[in-house]
Amino acid sequence: MTPLIWIGLGLAGLLLLIGIIVSVASQRSLVDERLGRYTEDAVDGRGGDGATPLTDWINARVERSSFGDRLGKQLAQADIKFKPGEYIALIIISTFALGAFGWVYGGGGFPDNGPYFAVLGAIVGPFLPRLYVKRQQKQRLTRFNEQLPDMLNLMVNGLRAGYSQMQAMESVSKELPPPISDEFRRVVREMQLGITMTQSLDNLIRRIPSDDLDFIITAINIQRESGGNLAEILDIISYTIRERIRIKREIEVMTAQVLFSGRILAIMPVALAFFLWGANRSYMQQFFDPPLIFNLVPCGVPILMCGALMIIAGYFAMNRVADIEV
Repeated sequence: MTPLIWIGLGLAGLLLLIGIIVSVASQRSLVDERLGRYTEDAVDGRGGDGATPLTDWINARVERSSFGDRLGKQLAQADIKFKPGEYIALIIISTFALGAFGWVYGGGGFPDNGPYFAVLGAIVGPFLPRLYVKRQQKQRLTRFNEQLPDMLNLMVNGLRAGYSQMQAMESVSKELPPPISDEFRRVVREMQLGITMTQSLDNLIRRIPSDDLDFIITAINIQRESGGNLAEILDIISYTIRERIRIKREIEVMTAQVLFSGRILAIMPVALAFFLWGANRSYMQQFFDPPLIFNLVPCGVPILMCGALMIIAGYFAMNRVADIEV
């Protein structure tokens, strides 16, 4: 193994560590930063804490495009303290880091199998940050939905005590834990800046794509136009949401075995292959030895690709069976 490989691997690991430190050190999401420019708790006006010239250069070009807006929306939904440029830099770092790891783990260059593993690592690398963002989005949305009944009860009690809708939302932002308190704090802050309640609630549903929240916002907007007892309407919605959450939890209990079986069956062949490559490389090397297909690719490579596709198809099929809408 040449020193150049070790240097490249060390640089990739260092860049990945810097990206993690920037994520932890950053204190605001994209929405908080933009709103904070007009509020008393704004940072000293510089913005982009922890950013580097490279990420600033990427941000300046990404944020002008619809792709950057879409990335910013995804990061805001996951409540990850990254700018779009920093997120793209993390994807690039992850790609090079896993590619370098695959090169080293595969044994280096020709005639070893380093290039195959490097390509595999470079393919998997970009998906890891995206999977993490998706996971954070799902967890945050689940926590938000579970807090909706408590939020509705608090709003109903406030409205019955004589609060206005804005005061009831402000009490939610103060009394309940995150993430629902953070989101309603943003709603209240937007209305204090002069944005209408309808637009502020529309911004909320864009940040939190929840069907239950959409139901609540629709009821509030209709009540504002046609009148009626909003407290009673929200009380009925709260009961409906509680029942939906109860049914969802019962379904999760019944489908837990299918989900975990799919995950274990998908992970086991991959983990076993990596273990055998490290423990008995000559045995796994047979996949990469002649005969070749068209004098280019060993016969074992298509076999491994076919096996990987079948594992992926089986995993998604089992998840689809366990995905029951309520």
